[in-house]
Amino acid sequence: MARTKTVWVCRNCGAESVKWIGRCPACGEWNTYAEEVITARPAKITSLSGSGISREPELLSEIKINEKKRLFSGVPELDRILGGGFVPGSIILLGGEPGVGKSTLALQLALVKPERKILYVSGEESSEQISLRAFRLGMKNSMCHILCETNLENIITWSNNLKPEIIIIDSIQTISTETLETSAGSITQVRECTAHLLHYAKSSGIPVILIGHITKDGSLAGPKALEHIVDVVLYFEGETNYIYRVIRSVKNRFGSTSEIGIFEMTESGLQCVENPSVMFINQHDEPLSGIAIAATVDGIRPFLIETQALVSTAVYGTPQRSSTGFDIRRLNMLLAVLEKRAGFRLGTKDVFLNIAGGIKVSDPATDLAVISAILSSNLDTPVDRKICFAGETGLSGEIRPVSRVDQRMREAVKMGFKALIVSKYQKDLPAGKTSIEIIRIAGVGELVRYLFG
Repeated sequence: MARTKTVWVCRNCGAESVKWIGRCPACGEWNTYAEEVITARPAKITSLSGSGISREPELLSEIKINEKKRLFSGVPELDRILGGGFVPGSIILLGGEPGVGKSTLALQLALVKPERKILYVSGEESSEQISLRAFRLGMKNSMCHILCETNLENIITWSNNLKPEIIIIDSIQTISTETLETSAGSITQVRECTAHLLHYAKSSGIPVILIGHITKDGSLAGPKALEHIVDVVLYFEGETNYIYRVIRSVKNRFGSTSEIGIFEMTESGLQCVENPSVMFINQHDEPLSGIAIAATVDGIRPFLIETQALVSTAVYGTPQRSSTGFDIRRLNMLLAVLEKRAGFRLGTKDVFLNIAGGIKVSDPATDLAVISAILSSNLDTPVDRKICFAGETGLSGEIRPVSRVDQRMREAVKMGFKALIVSKYQKDLPAGKTSIEIIRIAGVGELVRYLFG
């Protein structure tokens, strides 16, 4: 007979405990433990001679590799992240905050190829709502089947009858199985349903796309509890006030995790951004102070972004430090370097920094452009619009080399820039004459003298 027991599960990371705990020892979050009732089934022990052993150990050198033909999604940016399309039998988790555009992208995947048979399972919306959204996207797919269902067993039954090429689950928090008595959305239900779908995907060869919702405090059972189960984990990022969205690959068993996909949210859905540098650089009719262009690399994709800074006298006594799209702690470090190594007294001034377009950057090579924008605003002197920057700033004020400078240089040439400022100690620059001037700077003081005299 199956035994029923009660455990306490962290809703943020999935850690289990025999009693309630105020703070989770695994992730450090407070008040995230919830009671779950689970059914423990007795384990079956089989011997080597028993019938329970289905496969024998194999030598690694004798294992044959069968390359499976990928299914192209029809969305170029998504195919780039996946490494060439969907692998048959794979299970993909698309996570992100509510309202960022996950359901819109999933519906576009279902409608982009009219000849492809898709099973779109919705546990949150009615078929009429999905039809209205498809009409707004302007796409039609006669082979797309909409199933408004939350029972896992019924979903698998309909999938066996329809035999679709791709299954889309929107969302995994709404799906529940009859084998568990807990409510839908709990850690136990989410993990058990995902494990069943993983087994079904591997046995049938049908790719399954799961949509997982997360909140800002991470209190809802979502992607963090499923990352070890699925094959691919994609995170949808973007601010609702901006039109740009970024998809990052956190885990990919079939390709690289260094790729990113950039989309633009429009009235007709998500549009692929093939050249993000054009989107993130504003064209000004006249030179403006406080603006510098950084040649950055996100993953393995180079593009140019515009850093905007505003330095003004602190009106309320206490100086303000504000940053959008850039780490505020790194901004404070760069301000300390400017004050200590370059002699600029910024401790009594407000400093505001913004990365244009609403994108978030973490590339250390952005330091040089951030410093140049701050100095330009402080001196009210514009930086030459044909100069871009790629360099990391150290605590002693030196400019440090960065990686993949050749990719950054090619992107700058493509966008029409005439000069690229890099570290004096950069080693991997191309030999010979280049189509763009390479300016080597050793430290912050030398940068100030070159830009502003």
